[in-house]
Amino acid sequence: MSSSIIAGIVALYFLFLLLIARVTAKGADNNSFFVGNKSSPWYLVAFGMIGTSLSGVTFISVPGWVGTSQFSYLQMVFGYFLGYIVVSNVLMPLYYRLNLTSIYTYLDQRFGFWSYKTGAFYFLLSRTIGAAFRLYLVANVLQIAIFDDWDIPYYFTVAITILLIWVYTAKGGIKTIVWTDALQTLFMLLAVGVGIYQIGDQLNLGFFDLIATVRDSEYSQIFFFDDWKAGNYFWKQFLSGAFITIVMTGLDQDMMQKNLSCKNLKEAKWNMFSMSVVLVFVNLLFLGLGALLYLYSNQNGIALPAKGDDLFPGLALDNTLGMSVAVFFILGLIAAAYSSADSALTALTTSVCIDFLNVQEKPDYEAQKLRKRTHIIMSVVLYIVILIFSLISDDSVISTLFKVAGYTYGPLLGLYAFGLIHKFSIKDRWVPLVCLICPVICYIIQLNSIEWLNGYVFGFELLMLNGFLTYTGLHLLRSSISTTNN
Repeated sequence: MSSSIIAGIVALYFLFLLLIARVTAKGADNNSFFVGNKSSPWYLVAFGMIGTSLSGVTFISVPGWVGTSQFSYLQMVFGYFLGYIVVSNVLMPLYYRLNLTSIYTYLDQRFGFWSYKTGAFYFLLSRTIGAAFRLYLVANVLQIAIFDDWDIPYYFTVAITILLIWVYTAKGGIKTIVWTDALQTLFMLLAVGVGIYQIGDQLNLGFFDLIATVRDSEYSQIFFFDDWKAGNYFWKQFLSGAFITIVMTGLDQDMMQKNLSCKNLKEAKWNMFSMSVVLVFVNLLFLGLGALLYLYSNQNGIALPAKGDDLFPGLALDNTLGMSVAVFFILGLIAAAYSSADSALTALTTSVCIDFLNVQEKPDYEAQKLRKRTHIIMSVVLYIVILIFSLISDDSVISTLFKVAGYTYGPLLGLYAFGLIHKFSIKDRWVPLVCLICPVICYIIQLNSIEWLNGYVFGFELLMLNGFLTYTGLHLLRSSISTTNN
């Protein structure tokens, strides 16, 4: 497919997004930007959150991951489901009861100023890195598919990638994103469906034959109970998945901002439950696509790329699977990456405005002006981080993303766990030090785990260790005063 055709498809797609933004952002103010006037339909939020949860990382990396880890990722997905139950029944009732706009203001009420700022800081760090990873993926594909042919440098491609998000989120914020993310989830799922259909057509396999082929292949093993030291051991991945969901959804302003835009807690819970069920089947669909891509390549003598992340893009963009797969791959990748990155940019803007600039205490005109400036600044920050990441990335993107999350979300897990479980207050001014030391200890333990722990290899359970260390450290900061503000 020529770069001009791809550019035309991308342009039409974003014109459609801009049309949606124009309609949904009518009369938008800060309340619309931050919480969508608390009028978002729960089913629309649920469908859009599927795309946000998966992102461009899942779109590319999960199919490619099948070659080395089979369907073991599904063990983590089952853990996600448990995590969503905890978020729905523990954290969301708290947020709705306290009527929060930024979920980190809970830490201010519970512990004090320094805990609050530390929690908000770790969110900003975590989400900035995560959004940069996702946009890095889509910028790379756009560079290869379009801009290399036009001799346009990579830094310009990244600038366009960020600018497009800023344009359609600048006015409506979360009110617009609820609708655009639903559309983008649809395109992402269509891309996977078209890919599976075309592979089946070329291999002369019907729907049930495809299922049987994947089931009987070497790639279909889901559960791994043999070696508890291995990274794919069931209980390590299952529990890691549960805790990753708790922190990357329940303690993440990005994901919770959409839930808080629902009309009430009951609808927010319906949103979370329905999304968590559908997400299991959607991830199974992605893994099935991955197995079929490997089987198709092996059967047709196609050389496998050095990195699994390059498998789906390579087969899609060279027209091996047909024009329709190439078109929907581009749309699906952009949709997957942007459905998480647009809400991330909005959440980052919200957190900076609420948690650090106290925009809620300013007159409306000044508050809106400050929010718009912050939105631009956070766009520039994302741009810089993507360029930095492009210089240092040499690992599987999805693996790297969760490794980073293990360090940056751990302190949030420890803070909220202590606050919800105990009624003690703590010596608030020392909280930043504890939340800095614990990730460093985790890093040292991970580097030496094979030698110190008889060959044990840390996987995503690093997040649990980090949270536990933070939780333990907060116990050392207990004061004699108790609080009932939970």
